[in-house]
Amino acid sequence: MRCPGFQNLLWFSKLGKRRKVSAAFSDGVCGHMEKMLRDKLPGGEFTDVPPQTSKVMKAVKGTGNASTEVRFRFALVGSGISGWRLHAINLPGKPDIVFPQRRITVFLDGCFWHGCPSCGHIPKSNTSFWTAKIDLTKRRDYRNTRRLCALGYQVLRFWEHNLTNDLGACVERLLKRL
Repeated sequence: MRCPGFQNLLWFSKLGKRRKVSAAFSDGVCGHMEKMLRDKLPGGEFTDVPPQTSKVMKAVKGTGNASTEVRFRFALVGSGISGWRLHAINLPGKPDIVFPQRRITVFLDGCFWHGCPSCGHIPKSNTSFWTAKIDLTKRRDYRNTRRLCALGYQVLRFWEHNLTNDLGACVERLLKRL
């Protein structure tokens, strides 16, 4: 059986040979993953990072991103869509939005952090670190999509640029599944 959300993750196969991901890499940042990423940095630390870049990166939040999550939630409410809840911690990947009765999950993926093939990019400094980090995020997304499908959930993923450029089309795509 093919998972309904699988086609949205075909970019994963473009990474080349798929390697088995260690069970030590959980949905959150674990010590094993952090150590591996630190090994990609000279001396295990970020060097030559301009103060402005450091300030911007420290301000990045993991949840509650007003430019994506909140806009999408307002669009759901404005469209009269109900029956959803936020960040189901009991499901793989903690989907941004879940429709428990319909068994539909929605992920709102940031183009940079999740490696969007159209507009994602790798920073010019500490390239090996960022390449590894984004690659691990893609692998985690792929693994969580497969786990959710195995649990009987449909998985929808929207890129940040899709939400910005055509929020209505994203809502319509969701409505077709409901």
